[in-house]
Amino acid sequence: MSSNLLLIGKSGAMAARSGLELTAQNIANSSNPTYARRTLAMAEVAAKGGIAMEPGATLSGVRPDQILRTNSLFLQNEARRTGGDLARADAELRGLTNAEAAVEQAGIFPALVDFEASLARLASDPLDGSLRTAVLEDGRRLAQTFQIATNALDVAEADIIFGADAGVDQVNLLAGELARTNAAIARAGPGSTNMAVLHDQRDALLKGMADIAGVTATFDNLGRATVRLGGEVLVSGVDSFTLTRSSNPDGSFAFAVAGQPATLTSGSLVGGSQAMRAIGELRTELDDIAALLITRVNTAQGNGAAPDGSAGQPFFSGSGAADIALALTSGNQIATAPAGSPPGSRETGNLMALRDALANGGPSSATDAMLFKLSSGIAARTVTRDGLRTIADTAAVALAAETGVDLDQEAANLLRYQQMFEASGRIMQTATEIFDTILGIGR
Repeated sequence: MSSNLLLIGKSGAMAARSGLELTAQNIANSSNPTYARRTLAMAEVAAKGGIAMEPGATLSGVRPDQILRTNSLFLQNEARRTGGDLARADAELRGLTNAEAAVEQAGIFPALVDFEASLARLASDPLDGSLRTAVLEDGRRLAQTFQIATNALDVAEADIIFGADAGVDQVNLLAGELARTNAAIARAGPGSTNMAVLHDQRDALLKGMADIAGVTATFDNLGRATVRLGGEVLVSGVDSFTLTRSSNPDGSFAFAVAGQPATLTSGSLVGGSQAMRAIGELRTELDDIAALLITRVNTAQGNGAAPDGSAGQPFFSGSGAADIALALTSGNQIATAPAGSPPGSRETGNLMALRDALANGGPSSATDAMLFKLSSGIAARTVTRDGLRTIADTAAVALAAETGVDLDQEAANLLRYQQMFEASGRIMQTATEIFDTILGIGR
């Protein structure tokens, strides 16, 4: 009997030690966002029995059975889905904000205002050389602002493309790592510490992929993940396939998995694609405004006469924002007088036409409308992004509450396992005392 008590006490002490070690592991990883709480499942040691022993009546103690990893497929999926939506909104908003900065810092609207103001000042003395030079220089600066804006949009697009290519490379890297993790999961023992670590690694890889490309995942009975991207299989068992990126005519991105078109719905890659399409539309609007400026001002110039009586020459050259430039070489070429006016005319009829070309639904109004549309779109997307952040944070908190480490619970476990360890030691002590007593009786 005493020998059984010793074995039972020993098994209890060893199980308590395992529980204490696992509790310490949970506490140490309480701030680790990729760690899921572990619990220790214990099982009774089954006695085999022996000569003159009834197996059903023989007690043999307890043993650590398996380490259980807290998991919630629903909350994991929600965290990945909402995180992917937030990453998409963040990437789109970041791209549009850069585009807005590119246009506003170029100063197109202020340059239009300055050009119109210099024309207004010229009306006070249409033959003044310095005033004419000022108009010419403001026109030159106005043309340059369109080119600056176009170049800045090129930089914004290049930044998005660089980020998208890096994202594609990262998804392929994570997919390959997940395939290797699947292979390791197949070799790990169910309920082992190694299996729990691998499942943590699997979920971290899936979260990283979801933030970039909005992947969906299913799991087999061992926990190996099959990942799909836009309906196409990206990871299956130990095999991973390659994600590639190309560009559509509107500037947005097209994606394919193993050569098959894949339609992404969330993740930073989708946000970058949406930003590229929006920048393409903004570039078209800039070209339209530049073309409107060129057409209107050149038409007004052609309908007037320069101070020497010659017909007005085109003020601007080019066809869009990228190639607009000042065509006049001298302030004396500005056609301020109506067509047919004699040399030295101080008439300002055509100067008023030049000013009107900028207003009344002209490039100034179009630029103002473009900037308002852009800022309104960014404001709306900011509200959407903030709402998605709240949803994603809520999902993350729910997941953490379900799978994260509760320090209060772990503190209670420390006391429970400590008491179990002490009680098991007391059992072994009692068994020793009984055994010594029996030996003493024999003497």
